[in-house]
Amino acid sequence: MPKLKTHKATAKRFKRTKTGKIIKRTAGQNHFNAKESGNTGTNKKSDIVMSKTLNFIMHRNLPYS
Repeated sequence: MPKLKTHKATAKRFKRTKTGKIIKRTAGQNHFNAKESGNTGTNKKSDIVMSKTLNFIMHRNLPYS
């Protein structure tokens, strides 16, 4: 059976943890952050764990990560 190909755009945006969860960076961190409150800025710094449905799709796109 041939090797599976990694979807490169997915590999740049998502990472798999040791336990198999898929995490991604919170959206909206690039610019225009000065006008937001401190709590919003703090919440944006944490990563998001993806749902179980998307987790299945990401495991197919990232076979060797």
